[in-house]
Amino acid sequence: MPRSETPLALYIHWPFCVSKCPYCDFNSHVRESVDQDRWRRALLADLAHEAALTPGRTLGSIFFGGGTPSLMEPATAAALIDAAAGYWRVTPGIEITLEANPSSVEAARFADLAAAGVNRVSLGLQALDDRALAFLGRAHDVAEGLGALETAQRHFGRVNFDLIYARPGQSEADWRAELARALGFGTGHLSLYQLTIEPGTRFAALAAKGELPEVDPDEAATLFEMTAEMTAAAGLPRYEISNHARPAEQSCHNLAYWRYRDYLGIGPGAHGRRLGQASVRRRKPENWLSRVDANGHGIESEEDLAPRTRATEAMLMGLRLGEGVDLARVARETGLAVDAIVDPGAVARLAGHGLIGRQGEVLTVTPAGMLLLDRILAEVVIA
Repeated sequence: MPRSETPLALYIHWPFCVSKCPYCDFNSHVRESVDQDRWRRALLADLAHEAALTPGRTLGSIFFGGGTPSLMEPATAAALIDAAAGYWRVTPGIEITLEANPSSVEAARFADLAAAGVNRVSLGLQALDDRALAFLGRAHDVAEGLGALETAQRHFGRVNFDLIYARPGQSEADWRAELARALGFGTGHLSLYQLTIEPGTRFAALAAKGELPEVDPDEAATLFEMTAEMTAAAGLPRYEISNHARPAEQSCHNLAYWRYRDYLGIGPGAHGRRLGQASVRRRKPENWLSRVDANGHGIESEEDLAPRTRATEAMLMGLRLGEGVDLARVARETGLAVDAIVDPGAVARLAGHGLIGRQGEVLTVTPAGMLLLDRILAEVVIA
């Protein structure tokens, strides 16, 4: 299917949070108050601009991310969903996801969000241990988080929740018990991330001063392998390096990113890839609002992507997936030869070490290779 005929994915960024977590480098901001009506109007204007650029397309997913979009009024979510359905054809059973913090206050909005059209929620539980939640700077405790999970499972057909592991001081036995408990809640999707120290975060500052213990890489690798074994045994195999799901409950929206399909991004700091262009919105909420007021959209920059750039992005995203990348498709969409996209010598060498596999034109990273993904990408992908 030509790229222009594949369904679009729509990302809507809500930048506000109750507090800033020490590990978070996302575009999130704490504000004493938010003018919900103004934000609704501005997001609708930003959406209308993207719709005008992509007429006649089909929409396959909507994702409200942040920040904390469960702080958004349900009426805003409803208005954006309704507007999107008016601009594009909508796939049957379109996936509409909203990220939520597992607080009782936000869980009280779940029924209204479901009525607005949200049919999938992703909860940032992050840990099932109160001491770990305090370390991660979370505002909820385990009891409140599990209460929100129960509420989410009542109101939404599909539920995902996030956990962060490989935390300082976390043993193999600790993570085994925590993950076993998580698998017992019956959700069809889990996002399981190893703790990383990102530049510009409070954790990065603590690490620079030697005040944050480092996790041994070998211990982290053991936890990574154990995670894959336990989720597969529970019927939620890894389909992306950090995401595990029943086959029918993979994230349609995130697959659009990883398969390098067209996606639109609106709201502060949102990125998009459409019509061979990269778009970036202004990052700071107030600056984004000013840009929308002035121009009718929040775009800071648009750039035509060269074939080489598109091929590289497709490989870097697609090799995160267990299904790998169809090299023939990337070649067809970029006009580059396969041997100009990946280094055949590196492919053969790494295949000999059992780190990658190739069947026809489909290139995959093996489970053993996922532990070394960054190094493999640097060797295989011709940038």
